[in-house]
Amino acid sequence: MTLQKIRALHIGGASWLLLGAMHGSALADDTPTQLPDITVTAPSPIQRHRTVPTRTPTRAVRAAPGRNSERAAAVQPAPAAAAPAPQQGVLPVVTDQFATVTVVPSEELRRSGGATLGDLLFSKPGITGSSFAPGASSRPIIRGLDVNRVGIVENGLGGGGVSDLGEDHFVPIDPFSTNQIEVVRGPAALRYGSTSIGGVVSASNNRIPDAMPTCAAAPFQSYGLPVTAPLADAGGPGCLNVETRTSVSSVNRGVEGGMLLDAGGNNVAVHADVYGRTTSDYSIPSYPYLFDQTRPVNGRQPNSATQSDGASVGASYFFQGGYVGASITQNDSLYHIPGIDGSDHKTRIDAHQTKIAVKGEYRPDAAAIDAVRFWVGATDYRHNELGLADPTDLFSDGVRQTFTSKEQEARVEVQMMPFNARFATVTTAFGLQGGHQELTAPSPDDPGALFNGLWSPNNNNRVAGYVFNEFKFTDQTKAQIAGRIEHVELHGSTPDFPADFLPDGAPQSAVSRNPSYTPVSGSVGLIQNLPGDLVGSITAQYVERAPKPAELFSRGAHDATATFDIGNPNLTIETAKSVEIGLRKATGPFRFEATAYYTRFSNFIYRRLTGVMCGEDFDSCGNGDPTNEGRQAVYSQRDAIFRGAEFQSQLDIGALNGGIWGIENQFDVVRATFTDGSNVPRIPPVRLGGGVYWRDSNWFTRVNLVHAFAQNDIAVIGETPTAGYNLLNAEITYNTKLNQSWIGAREMTLGLVGNNLLNQNIRNSVSYTKDEVLMPGLGVRAFANLKF
Repeated sequence: MTLQKIRALHIGGASWLLLGAMHGSALADDTPTQLPDITVTAPSPIQRHRTVPTRTPTRAVRAAPGRNSERAAAVQPAPAAAAPAPQQGVLPVVTDQFATVTVVPSEELRRSGGATLGDLLFSKPGITGSSFAPGASSRPIIRGLDVNRVGIVENGLGGGGVSDLGEDHFVPIDPFSTNQIEVVRGPAALRYGSTSIGGVVSASNNRIPDAMPTCAAAPFQSYGLPVTAPLADAGGPGCLNVETRTSVSSVNRGVEGGMLLDAGGNNVAVHADVYGRTTSDYSIPSYPYLFDQTRPVNGRQPNSATQSDGASVGASYFFQGGYVGASITQNDSLYHIPGIDGSDHKTRIDAHQTKIAVKGEYRPDAAAIDAVRFWVGATDYRHNELGLADPTDLFSDGVRQTFTSKEQEARVEVQMMPFNARFATVTTAFGLQGGHQELTAPSPDDPGALFNGLWSPNNNNRVAGYVFNEFKFTDQTKAQIAGRIEHVELHGSTPDFPADFLPDGAPQSAVSRNPSYTPVSGSVGLIQNLPGDLVGSITAQYVERAPKPAELFSRGAHDATATFDIGNPNLTIETAKSVEIGLRKATGPFRFEATAYYTRFSNFIYRRLTGVMCGEDFDSCGNGDPTNEGRQAVYSQRDAIFRGAEFQSQLDIGALNGGIWGIENQFDVVRATFTDGSNVPRIPPVRLGGGVYWRDSNWFTRVNLVHAFAQNDIAVIGETPTAGYNLLNAEITYNTKLNQSWIGAREMTLGLVGNNLLNQNIRNSVSYTKDEVLMPGLGVRAFANLKF
């Protein structure tokens, strides 16, 4: 199967998957006994936006007189038949990237049903979730690196919110409204910032259309004429496609549903979507609290219910050589925080985010410039942390703390035309990026006090420039050199804590802090095609990261981690030097990817527990309240080493009952230590898994078991060992075309998914609340998608 045949799975296009799924892409029609030959390729940061599927052209390109008329004529899109999509369940292996890329395509998103990005990616090799509030607040953790080293973007722009400032804060990107997830590691992450040393989780959808919709099957009538071809020219007829997504879940009595609409005509494409979800406290296998056996539970994790909804509308205008579009999105979530303190105080978070995004592309008829692209976004985020001030007084419920974040971001890229440098064909892309953020975290308790809230109001500004150069020596050998330089300015204040962080009885005062940093990063990489359809890669990176506001300015109680956090205004730039090697195979009956990496951190920033307890040794952290049992935590720096490996594969064994059956397996390990041999806290365990699957042109069924070994490599202070577990999941999905005369739908997908079928006690070693919060027990989820 050629690359052109699988454009619907082309990585990096923000809407190819949606348009392929919603606008008539068929399942692969290979004969049942034919083993699939599927190549999934992800464009690099330079290539990522260059290829346009011929069946969904982004613009009308007309041959114009002048020196480039032949090139303009050459890229004139021609009508083409819709390419078949890969069958369900085929492992997507990306072979043209310089580091591992994990892909979750649309059909897997619909099957998995993860309510958060962390839940969705929980068992992917090298990835897990923070699981602070399963189903509501779980941020992805990549290779043991969390909040300040993992970027989250949606359609090329930062996700917004404050999930990097607290493990209890939700990520305002819902997989239910997303059409593809990519986890990008290595050099490509430099495109988004130095705070993505671990990688970038990139969500894509069609909220700003970058292609005109293509009518599927029987067209609707517009201007009295049937629509049977893609829309490209002004004055063309209209087109409408609709998809509904629904599911129910037994483990939390959850119900979710949503609708997506894509329409276009007269060179304007419009997208709208709306979704909602509600769940009750989820079922658990046994008693959740390891060190307190006195509380009633009744078979469910107390205080774990959730409710969320969202909506978006966007539109794009297509013109000669490009397009420009905008969208506005609203995300709302009200969820409870499980755990002893959360249950006692009925803690909930009521979060709201409004996001405005603009993006566009222009391909001038020029000899040197291939394309100019831009992204602009603004988010207004606010959440109230609700709960009882006094657990014995049910009328003391109210706002306990408020977090706000107002953020603006802009990025522009210029991609040059490839040129022949004799020794290689060179393609270069330049980018400029800038952003501004204002953060507050006030508390109604003792307003105006030095320790009110987690930090005083602070703001930061950042500006960066980056360049990617790709060298194509031959069709088999490619290299990349990339670099980034940025300047970060932060403004805030901290108390004048003494060196041992213990008050000496003297009054504390606030000290204004205005640090600035200029981190510089670079990478080199090589991709080599090998015999047997193998692809090998090796990359080396040097990445500098400036400290984040929470690491510098914190000076208050942090309920999520049950700590009193003390920022360190003297933190210096964190540096990571890493090497990664990989071997991948994407075609044939055996598909796999294997990766090994080694990263040495200088001045690794982490939250260090001191062993001092609030209310006992450190009265200031609770304003003298002796019942406050929080732990003192100080942001500190030490050198550290992370090393690990990841592997996953699929093997199609042969024909069975008109379909294909096979086996799959996975493995991942990360070991993280400081240079003195002590353990970096909260690192994922070693995991090993495997399963069997069967599929044909309509059905996909799979049974998979992942074993997580016990995690005993723990920090000296403040961390307990974590028991191992077995996570058994099973699923069955049916997809078929429909006669539209029945219910008006043209395609239907139905499925059943069983999660944690062994009903095991699962505790996540990276979670701050793992000793009080169990992951959900045995549950069954049923889902249905209809495309009209």
